[in-house]
Amino acid sequence: MNKSRPIYLLFLSTGTLLSKTIDLYTGTSLNHVSIALDPELSQVYSFGRKRPYNPFIGGFVKESVTLPFFTRSNCAIYQLDISEDEYQQLVAQILLIESTKHLYRYNFLGLFGVAINKELKREHAYFCSQFVATMLQRCGVYNQAKSPGLIRPQDLRDWHLLDLVYEGPLKDYPALVSTEETSETLRQSFFRLN
Repeated sequence: MNKSRPIYLLFLSTGTLLSKTIDLYTGTSLNHVSIALDPELSQVYSFGRKRPYNPFIGGFVKESVTLPFFTRSNCAIYQLDISEDEYQQLVAQILLIESTKHLYRYNFLGLFGVAINKELKREHAYFCSQFVATMLQRCGVYNQAKSPGLIRPQDLRDWHLLDLVYEGPLKDYPALVSTEETSETLRQSFFRLN
C-alpha cells in the first residue's frame, strides 16, 4: 500500500501595487500561489519576483517566506495529500527546473492570455499558478480540463482535494520557521529515498 504524503499550496497577497491591481482585476485576493514541500514553509517554490521589491525581474524562485516582504502578507495554506510516488515525481520536476533555472523566466504574456481566456504558451516561462498546475499535472495529481496556462490561483483554491490548514497573516502561521533550508537539503532527502 502506497502511503500518502502531504504537500502544501501557499496563497499570498503581498499588498504591492501589482498585487492590488491583480486583486482588483480578478475580484479575488491571494493571487500568488506556491508549492511548499513541508508544513514549516522552508521549501517553497514558485514563479515570481527574483528580487522582492522589483516586479519586473521574475522567474523560478525558492521563496524565503520569512523575509519581511512575505511576512507582511495575508495568506491561506492548504494541504494536499499525495502518494509517495507522486511526491517523488514532484520533487524531481522541481529539482530539474531548479538545476536549469537560468533558462526560465516569468510568463508576463501568459497573464494577458488568462485575461482574454487565450493560452499564450512560451517555452521555459510560467506564471505562478501555471507553474503549480503544471507541476501537479506532471506528477499525475491535477487533472483538470482547463490548461495550466489558463489556471488562476482561485481555480486551485476551489479544488475540492485541498484542505485549508491556516488563513490569516503569514507571520502568525504557527508552523513558520525562521531558518531557511538550502536546496541541498532537499536534494539529499530526495536521493536518500531513492
